[in-house]
Amino acid sequence: MQIYQKDITLRQRNRGAHLITRDIYEAFSEIAGITAGIANIFIKHTSASLAINENADPDVREDLENYLNRVVPENIKDYRHTAEGSDDMTSHIKSILIGSSLSIPIKRGKFALGTWQGIYLCEHRNNASARNVTITIFGE
Repeated sequence: MQIYQKDITLRQRNRGAHLITRDIYEAFSEIAGITAGIANIFIKHTSASLAINENADPDVREDLENYLNRVVPENIKDYRHTAEGSDDMTSHIKSILIGSSLSIPIKRGKFALGTWQGIYLCEHRNNASARNVTITIFGE
């Protein structure tokens, strides 16, 4: 069994849900050499999250963003943590709801995702910076 680990930086993106499966494959080419294993993908931020969901229809990503904005609206007077803007506390809440890490099986050099599944970066900030991710793979 081998352990591989790499920190990657995802380019800056607008608020919303963004497919990053290809970004991960391009940044971590060692995945192609893994016959069987598991990847843990961890985002090092409290205002963005990671998810797995539909990768074919872009309406899914837009609907997800619209739903999250209704469930966790900005400009609520009860929020005290707003030093970085009206999206400050809402970004932290959304991050907790969605999560900061994923575990994905690897099979024959690829993520063992379902036919219509992709890895999402869920960006919750209006003016986000690049995002740092640590990927750890256990496999052979």
